[in-house]
Amino acid sequence: MAIVFALMLTGIARAQDTKLTVMVFQGMQNLPLFAAQSKGFFARHGLAIDVRITPTSEEMRAGLADGRWQIIHTAVDNGLAMADVGKVDIAIVSGGDNSFNRLIVQPDINTLADLRGKTVIVDALDTAYALQLYEILKRNGLDKGDYNVKSVGATFRRLANMEEDKSSKASMLNPPFSLRAVRSGMKEMGSVAKMLGPYQATGTVVLRSWAQGNADVLVRYMQAYIEGLRWSLDPKNKDEAINLLADGLKLSQDVASATYSIAVDPVEGLAKDAKLDMEGLGNVLKLRADWTGVAPGAPDKYLDLSYYQKALSGL
Repeated sequence: MAIVFALMLTGIARAQDTKLTVMVFQGMQNLPLFAAQSKGFFARHGLAIDVRITPTSEEMRAGLADGRWQIIHTAVDNGLAMADVGKVDIAIVSGGDNSFNRLIVQPDINTLADLRGKTVIVDALDTAYALQLYEILKRNGLDKGDYNVKSVGATFRRLANMEEDKSSKASMLNPPFSLRAVRSGMKEMGSVAKMLGPYQATGTVVLRSWAQGNADVLVRYMQAYIEGLRWSLDPKNKDEAINLLADGLKLSQDVASATYSIAVDPVEGLAKDAKLDMEGLGNVLKLRADWTGVAPGAPDKYLDLSYYQKALSGL
């Protein structure tokens, strides 16, 4: 019995030693990660998670491709770019949200037409939220050559740039950065959900080869993540979840509370159980075709939801 017990302890320790490096963009979409870490869901599934904040989408994609991190939570468009441009065999394994993006402009911009001849800022020039911005401006009468585009990096960098350089006139920002921008005097011109319709933004992306070789680890990760998401959306955890946002994103309580309200919105909030929005993915693929000139494949080319389905069935 002593030997059996010792072997059991060894097995538990080995499971707990499963380490993963996960890269994310800074923002409210990380609430399930904050919850899964603080409530011990990752530890309960035998995982030790090192969460890194990405400076730019290029660095995020490069690090996944060369194995510096095993999992990224990112706009799925970044995964599509890896597959179609970088020729990296990725798999999108879950959804997450519709980006929560708002088009934020400087105080002197009254209509989108005022952006003619001005500078707008993006993360990367040809992926994800940059394409959202181009499409919104096109629908409001501005073609690509009617304004200047500058690549700055992740959302927190774009907000800082707009605060410091008033010639940076517009960008797509999500909470809490969009909330902070408006409180500083900038203007919100509308949400992506209302201006473009369904959009599959944040999803979980991995290398297909890594997923195949670490299927059990990925399933356990997805289970812990979904548990963190369910905990976050449960009304009885509201106050604690707001505190997690405040601590994790260095927010005041009022901004954290406003951010939480967006996260739990039944229509535009975090997707239940991180379900992937197929209509939203279809719109992402169309934007890529329209703005990059690269004809994407069918959705199945990029998806492998088998790990997600197995995780869900085990909860």
